[in-house]
Amino acid sequence: MNQQTKDRGLTAGEPAQQAKPAAKPRLPVNPFSNLSTDTPDDQLLLVTSSPHLHSGDTTRRLMGEVLIALTPAALMAVFLFGYRAAAHILLAVCSCMGFEALYCHLRKWPVTVFDLSAAITGVLLAFNLPVAAPLWMPVVGSFFAIFIVKMLFGGLGKNFVNPALVGRVFLANSWAGDMVSWTRPVLNPFTWTTVTADALTGATPLGLLKSGALPEAYGHGGQLWNMLIGARGGCLGETCALLLVAGGLYLMVRGVISWHIPAGYIGTVALFSLLFPVGGASPLLSVFYSLTGGGLMLGAFFMATDYVTSPLSDRARLFYGIGCGLLTVFIRRFGPAAEGVSFSILIMNLVVWFLDRATLPRRFGEEASK
Repeated sequence: MNQQTKDRGLTAGEPAQQAKPAAKPRLPVNPFSNLSTDTPDDQLLLVTSSPHLHSGDTTRRLMGEVLIALTPAALMAVFLFGYRAAAHILLAVCSCMGFEALYCHLRKWPVTVFDLSAAITGVLLAFNLPVAAPLWMPVVGSFFAIFIVKMLFGGLGKNFVNPALVGRVFLANSWAGDMVSWTRPVLNPFTWTTVTADALTGATPLGLLKSGALPEAYGHGGQLWNMLIGARGGCLGETCALLLVAGGLYLMVRGVISWHIPAGYIGTVALFSLLFPVGGASPLLSVFYSLTGGGLMLGAFFMATDYVTSPLSDRARLFYGIGCGLLTVFIRRFGPAAEGVSFSILIMNLVVWFLDRATLPRRFGEEASK
């Protein structure tokens, strides 16, 4: 046996065989690729659609963060107006989730209620109701918000306006009297607020400011503190400005929203209220009551920042917030109602597409047009 036979591991008299080369691994072939079939497998390039990078965020996680941010204001609403406020919130949330599940069942779609977007719509809708509103109103508003505004357009991500705000506007235009039945805070979470003549209060501080009848006492420290903590008449979720700001800051810290829309919105309203005081009030009082006397904080942090109905780029978001602020000031000053947050956000929802188009980033390698 020679040395070559030993190296191959063959015994004497056994025929020599050539070793087979290792098979080359084949890459998966993209059926949509336009490469020729003569291209070697190791040179094929697979092209897939974006996104290519994933942050790990899910709709459920983001909506959960928003619910956490809204919880302090919800608990404060129950403390201020009694557990009738809790009934409104629970009815709105259960109705929104139930109507979405029903629509998915009727259309044979996968049930999407567990992404918590319907729960957010329910909370925001309840926050836009006075505690004296009939208990059937959150159910009717939830049907309109979910069935008509959200699901008929394809569900989450397809609606072009904020469902909770449209539900609020629908209720306000259908049952205007019930939507302005303001009651005095009871400061007891275990009290069921009864709608009586003694419990009802007059115009909200924002309404008094607009009419030029803001009492002198409203400039004192005690009343200013009541405005901050929400001890006044108004909708459930627009009274406690401190907790709404705290919830908005929480969302910023958690990276759920950016600062551009709230800063543009609040800053614009503050600037114009300072330069053009409302109702003969001093400039500082005009700014204070314009920021805390209505639904501005709720709208700026939780409604105008809705992912689906707000712009994509930071520059467009800033313009969007400024536009919301300008419209709010204009409607409050010249409109028949004292509040203008809902309509200002809905109008700006309609121009989001144009803002996104106007602020598209330039493609890599593309020269700026001269």
